[in-house]
Amino acid sequence: MKIYTKTGDAGDTGLFGGARVGKDHPRVAAYGDVDELNALLGVVKTQAADAALARLLGDVQRDLFALGAQLADPTARVGTKRKKAAIGPRNVARLERAIDTRQEKLPALRAFILPGGSPTGAFLHLARTICRRAERTVVALSRRSAVDPTVLVYLNRLSDLLFVLARSENRRAGRPEDRW
Repeated sequence: MKIYTKTGDAGDTGLFGGARVGKDHPRVAAYGDVDELNALLGVVKTQAADAALARLLGDVQRDLFALGAQLADPTARVGTKRKKAAIGPRNVARLERAIDTRQEKLPALRAFILPGGSPTGAFLHLARTICRRAERTVVALSRRSAVDPTVLVYLNRLSDLLFVLARSENRRAGRPEDRW
């Protein structure tokens, strides 16, 4: 099978279920932003000095694939047809546990933190901003079409986790936080 199909040459693409929409459709923008975030987390994972961080990021990447599949399905049935494409409260709870575990080891936040620090910390800050953009894009889609509310909760919690991970990685690397 060839990687190129030529079916998108006119500026449209296929969704789950066979529907075709323009590549500028809000649904495509939403799963595209999630895909961009997933790719950056792959970069971060290659930089991770901590095996637990790499495992966590791998889990998040799998979740983001599932989330992207849900966003690419206007019928909202992919999660019930394919278990690995379902995002639910257990996924959100895993993020919350990871936040709590790492945050308890960090100093209390008393000022805004400028993105930066170690390379891994800086990439995590960048991932946080891409996550926030993906969240905004999914919110815009949800105004036009049904989106599982758990998708929004997951992205909101994930951006919190990415912030905490950036702080945690900078602390691990001995890099001070640059406060604003």
